[in-house]
Amino acid sequence: MIQFLYFNKEYAILTHDFIIEKSGGSHGTKDIGLLESVLEHIQNDIYYPDIESKTTHLVYSINKNHAFSDGNKRSSIALGAYFLEINGLEYCVDKFIIEMENISVYVADNKINKELLFEIIFSIINYSNFSEELKLKLIEAINLD
Repeated sequence: MIQFLYFNKEYAILTHDFIIEKSGGSHGTKDIGLLESVLEHIQNDIYYPDIESKTTHLVYSINKNHAFSDGNKRSSIALGAYFLEINGLEYCVDKFIIEMENISVYVADNKINKELLFEIIFSIINYSNFSEELKLKLIEAINLD
Protein backbone atom coordinates (compact mmCIF):
# COMPACT_ATOMS: atom_id res chain seq x y z
CA MET A 1 0.00 0.00 0.00
CA ILE A 2 1.25 3.47 -0.90
CA GLN A 3 2.00 5.81 1.97
CA PHE A 4 0.95 9.33 1.06
CA LEU A 5 2.41 12.47 2.58
CA TYR A 6 0.10 15.26 3.74
CA PHE A 7 0.37 18.81 5.02
CA ASN A 8 -1.48 20.53 7.84
CA LYS A 9 -3.80 23.55 7.99
CA GLU A 10 -0.97 25.77 9.21
CA TYR A 11 0.96 25.07 6.02
CA ALA A 12 -2.15 25.70 3.93
CA ILE A 13 -2.74 29.04 5.65
CA LEU A 14 0.91 30.07 5.22
CA THR A 15 0.69 29.17 1.53
CA HIS A 16 -2.50 31.17 1.14
CA ASP A 17 -0.97 34.16 2.92
CA PHE A 18 2.12 33.99 0.68
CA ILE A 19 -0.09 33.92 -2.43
CA ILE A 20 -2.10 36.91 -1.23
CA GLU A 21 1.08 38.80 -0.34
CA LYS A 22 2.56 38.20 -3.80
CA SER A 23 -0.53 38.57 -6.00
CA GLY A 24 -2.98 40.67 -4.01
CA GLY A 25 -6.25 40.14 -2.23
CA SER A 26 -7.57 39.78 1.28
CA HIS A 27 -5.83 37.82 4.01
CA GLY A 28 -7.70 35.52 6.34
CA THR A 29 -9.95 32.51 6.50
CA LYS A 30 -13.73 32.54 6.30
CA ASP A 31 -14.24 29.06 7.73
CA ILE A 32 -11.25 27.18 9.13
CA GLY A 33 -13.47 24.11 9.55
CA LEU A 34 -13.85 23.81 5.77
CA LEU A 35 -10.06 23.80 5.39
CA GLU A 36 -9.60 21.27 8.19
CA SER A 37 -12.30 19.08 6.68
CA VAL A 38 -10.72 18.79 3.23
CA LEU A 39 -7.27 18.14 4.69
CA GLU A 40 -8.72 15.38 6.85
CA HIS A 41 -10.90 13.85 4.14
CA ILE A 42 -8.08 13.38 1.62
CA GLN A 43 -6.41 11.11 4.16
CA ASN A 44 -9.31 8.66 3.92
CA ASP A 45 -7.96 5.93 1.63
CA ILE A 46 -11.38 4.30 1.30
CA TYR A 47 -12.93 7.33 -0.37
CA TYR A 48 -9.74 8.65 -1.94
CA PRO A 49 -7.52 5.61 -2.63
CA ASP A 50 -5.09 7.16 -5.11
CA ILE A 51 -3.18 10.36 -5.74
CA GLU A 52 -5.56 11.44 -8.49
CA SER A 53 -8.68 11.26 -6.33
CA LYS A 54 -6.94 12.87 -3.34
CA THR A 55 -5.64 15.74 -5.47
CA THR A 56 -9.03 16.19 -7.13
CA HIS A 57 -10.83 16.41 -3.81
CA LEU A 58 -8.22 18.81 -2.43
CA VAL A 59 -8.33 21.16 -5.43
CA TYR A 60 -12.10 21.00 -5.89
CA SER A 61 -12.91 21.55 -2.22
CA ILE A 62 -10.54 24.45 -1.68
CA ASN A 63 -11.74 26.05 -4.92
CA LYS A 64 -15.47 25.62 -4.22
CA ASN A 65 -15.83 25.75 -0.42
CA HIS A 66 -14.23 29.17 0.07
CA ALA A 67 -12.44 28.47 3.30
CA PHE A 68 -10.33 31.58 2.63
CA SER A 69 -11.57 35.16 2.37
CA ASP A 70 -9.92 35.53 -1.04
CA GLY A 71 -7.59 33.59 -3.32
CA ASN A 72 -9.36 30.22 -3.12
CA LYS A 73 -8.67 29.34 -6.78
CA ARG A 74 -5.02 30.34 -6.49
CA SER A 75 -4.66 28.46 -3.20
CA SER A 76 -6.30 25.34 -4.65
CA ILE A 77 -3.70 25.29 -7.44
CA ALA A 78 -0.73 25.93 -5.15
CA LEU A 79 -1.80 23.37 -2.56
CA GLY A 80 -2.62 20.80 -5.24
CA ALA A 81 0.82 21.31 -6.78
CA TYR A 82 2.51 21.00 -3.40
CA PHE A 83 0.57 17.82 -2.64
CA LEU A 84 1.79 16.30 -5.90
CA GLU A 85 5.36 17.42 -5.18
CA ILE A 86 5.58 15.99 -1.66
CA ASN A 87 4.23 12.71 -3.01
CA GLY A 88 7.01 12.32 -5.56
CA LEU A 89 5.26 13.67 -8.66
CA GLU A 90 7.55 16.64 -9.31
CA TYR A 91 7.58 15.77 -13.03
CA CYS A 92 4.00 17.01 -13.48
CA VAL A 93 3.90 20.00 -11.12
CA ASP A 94 4.68 22.65 -13.75
CA LYS A 95 2.13 21.17 -16.14
CA PHE A 96 -0.42 20.97 -13.33
CA ILE A 97 0.02 24.65 -12.46
CA ILE A 98 -0.22 25.78 -16.09
CA GLU A 99 -3.29 23.68 -16.89
CA MET A 100 -5.07 24.46 -13.64
CA GLU A 101 -4.84 28.25 -14.11
CA ASN A 102 -7.75 28.15 -16.55
CA ILE A 103 -9.39 24.99 -15.24
CA SER A 104 -9.79 26.45 -11.74
CA VAL A 105 -11.86 29.34 -13.12
CA TYR A 106 -14.21 26.91 -14.86
CA VAL A 107 -14.50 24.82 -11.68
CA ALA A 108 -15.44 27.96 -9.72
CA ASP A 109 -17.98 28.88 -12.43
CA ASN A 110 -19.60 25.40 -12.22
CA LYS A 111 -18.66 24.57 -15.82
CA ILE A 112 -16.28 21.78 -14.78
CA ASN A 113 -17.66 19.35 -12.21
CA LYS A 114 -15.66 17.15 -9.88
CA GLU A 115 -15.83 14.12 -12.19
CA LEU A 116 -14.39 16.04 -15.14
CA LEU A 117 -11.78 17.61 -12.87
CA PHE A 118 -10.73 14.09 -11.86
CA GLU A 119 -10.28 13.17 -15.55
CA ILE A 120 -8.19 16.30 -16.10
CA ILE A 121 -5.97 15.68 -13.08
CA PHE A 122 -5.64 11.99 -13.96
CA SER A 123 -4.50 13.01 -17.44
CA ILE A 124 -2.02 15.59 -16.14
CA ILE A 125 -0.45 13.00 -13.85
CA ASN A 126 -0.45 10.03 -16.21
CA TYR A 127 -0.19 11.31 -19.79
CA SER A 128 1.84 13.87 -21.69
CA ASN A 129 -1.24 15.35 -23.40
CA PHE A 130 -4.99 15.40 -23.01
CA SER A 131 -6.75 12.76 -25.12
CA GLU A 132 -9.03 13.91 -27.92
CA GLU A 133 -11.99 12.62 -25.90
CA LEU A 134 -10.99 14.72 -22.88
CA LYS A 135 -10.45 17.78 -25.07
CA LEU A 136 -13.96 17.38 -26.46
CA LYS A 137 -15.40 17.02 -22.96
CA LEU A 138 -13.62 20.22 -21.92
CA ILE A 139 -14.89 22.14 -24.94
CA GLU A 140 -18.42 20.93 -24.31
CA ALA A 141 -18.27 21.81 -20.60
CA ILE A 142 -16.82 25.26 -21.18
CA ASN A 143 -19.27 26.15 -23.92
CA LEU A 144 -22.38 25.22 -21.93
CA ASP A 145 -24.38 28.22 -20.81
